Amino acid sequence: MTSDTSKAVARSGMVLAAFLMMLAGAFQFFQGISAVVKDDIYLNAPNYIYKFDTTTWGWIHLILGAIVAISGFFLYQGKDWARGVAIVLAGLAALSQFFFIPYYPLWAILIIALDIFIIWAIVKAPAGNNF
Repeated sequence: MTSDTSKAVARSGMVLAAFLMMLAGAFQFFQGISAVVKDDIYLNAPNYIYKFDTTTWGWIHLILGAIVAISGFFLYQGKDWARGVAIVLAGLAALSQFFFIPYYPLWAILIIALDIFIIWAIVKAPAGNNF
């Protein structure tokens, strides 16, 4: 792959990462709403070491999801500060989903994979993007 081609792929990955942050943040926000409003829809794992109340997790997901979606918007706008913030928030979102695995495992693993891709795309994209 030539240098220009790899830069184009990385730039496209950055745009995709910004979109996925907005999407994953929205998913996490709605996951939080469902856990807060009706916390009995999630199955409790009786012997899981990281057992927390699902309403608490709902509030964590709701707030974190909103912040992730907003930072994805600013990442899409090409703000330089949004790159670092997005990496930290994607890492926090992945960590929060790790602790949510016993309640909704397939969904949590999918969001963790999206967050890992987001981090990779942001790190690999060249600085000073002009979308």
